[in-house]
Amino acid sequence: MSGLEIERDGAILRLTLSNPERRNAITWPMYDGLSSVEALVAEDRGIRVVVLRGAGGKAFAAGTDIRQFADFTTGEQGVEYERRIAAVLTSLLRVRVPVVGVVQGPAVGAGLALAACCDLVVATPDAVFGAPVARTLGNTLPPLVIARLQQRLGAGRTMALLLTAGLMPSSEAAIAGFVTEVIEREDLDERVEQLLAVICANAPLTLASMKEFDRRILRDGAFVDGEDVLAEVYASRDFQAGVKAFLAHEDIEWEGR
Repeated sequence: MSGLEIERDGAILRLTLSNPERRNAITWPMYDGLSSVEALVAEDRGIRVVVLRGAGGKAFAAGTDIRQFADFTTGEQGVEYERRIAAVLTSLLRVRVPVVGVVQGPAVGAGLALAACCDLVVATPDAVFGAPVARTLGNTLPPLVIARLQQRLGAGRTMALLLTAGLMPSSEAAIAGFVTEVIEREDLDERVEQLLAVICANAPLTLASMKEFDRRILRDGAFVDGEDVLAEVYASRDFQAGVKAFLAHEDIEWEGR
């Protein structure tokens, strides 16, 4: 995928936004590549976790590549753009395995939206988050992104961030719960690998069920029907084997079935 590097590394699918000369600004081919991730993971049951980061270490993603807006002259073009982006973000939210975002430097605009669609976000102390379109482009964010930000940051912090067109440092994002952990750059890769190993060792269907409920709550509110997912998990071989292993004080290797 042009501008998006995709690597299968054992049970890990590694995604790298690679447009470093433009601070990993996201192009249409990169969006198309991100749209393919849901199907890749669905078809390969051996994938246990996805990790998303920016190339070069200077930025996660500095939003959509603004050159792609140069020929926008009508409102309908903007609506179609937001539909396209919403489809990408919705697809990422549907990825059945945990998605871990690794943020160095700015995650702004569409970069913030991608980070918000990750289940866990680790960041370096120099990372910043925001969507300062009110003082830059004069466009806006779609409801899906604002809802996800409210879910991850809280309604008050989200509106303050957007209305002031500010940038939130990783330390504040961690206090808000948006960032899971702030890690010094020299320790980042080692800590990320530790986190991925922990996730890979957990029961895949359990993690998938929690992700699905999180997605449904975002869409429908707290009172969602989840009995189909509950039935799948409790009927699984993993659950039956897990009970036996727990009672026998034995280790277990999860199958995801």
